[in-house]
Amino acid sequence: QVQLVESGGGLVQAGGSLRLSCAASARTFSTYAMGWFRQAPGKEREFVAAISWGGSSIYYADSVKGRFTISRDNAKNTVYLQMNSLKPEDTAVYYCAARYVSTSYNQNDYSYWGQGTQVTVSS
Repeated sequence: QVQLVESGGGLVQAGGSLRLSCAASARTFSTYAMGWFRQAPGKEREFVAAISWGGSSIYYADSVKGRFTISRDNAKNTVYLQMNSLKPEDTAVYYCAARYVSTSYNQNDYSYWGQGTQVTVSS
């Protein structure tokens, strides 16, 4: 069982930055690929970024490529999402998720989810 707790969301003006954190309870955190997803009001949850268990493979949605950076610190059981040049369309609840070993763009492949953290970008 893996418990995930996100933090770092908030209200920011367009062009600003936020860093989200996701702390995991698993003692075997380093064996899990991690992903970030988001869900805007009235929309389906969508993939944002993913990182492999060792951090060597990283993937981004086209909409955030060049602005967001995913990273992880296995010693701290934490994955991060650095978000720069934020836009109003980035407004959403952001979720982190864990999947054993392999990364995936598909949310259905992830077994464990956090409760989400709200990010609001004002124009």
